[in-house]
Amino acid sequence: MIAENYACAYKEVIEILKYTNKDDVNKIPRDKILLWRDNMKEDYDFEIDEEKTLSEQNISKEARAILANIFKQYWATDYQKERIEAKEKYDMEQLEKEKYEKYNPDDIFKNKKQTISTDENISNTVAMVEYKESIFKRILDKIKGIFSRKNK
Repeated sequence: MIAENYACAYKEVIEILKYTNKDDVNKIPRDKILLWRDNMKEDYDFEIDEEKTLSEQNISKEARAILANIFKQYWATDYQKERIEAKEKYDMEQLEKEKYEKYNPDDIFKNKKQTISTDENISNTVAMVEYKESIFKRILDKIKGIFSRKNK
């Protein structure tokens, strides 16, 4: 399924590059374009609506990611690359911060300590129950004891 998604995305990227300035397309290494053409899904029907902007087109998220990488690697100025990298770094920091808050190790151990103390309280309130054998069990054990002595 994932490979098929990328095959469709390659087709979308190739179609979009047909409407892109030739000078910009020439900045992309030829082997990458050939790789996309070789691995694209030929029977996938994707057309560009020339009246809509690129952001308004119905493009898969995989194709958007490929186009973003193309822009970052081959078309962006140094200033744009710096801004993109700063944004990516900020997004990663925010993601790590959210993960830390969600899976904070200090909170995990606090919850465990609370659980242990509640278990101790429960065990303190439980009283020991004395087990007494029933009268039938005691009689049966005596009879077994008598027969076992006679056999020896």
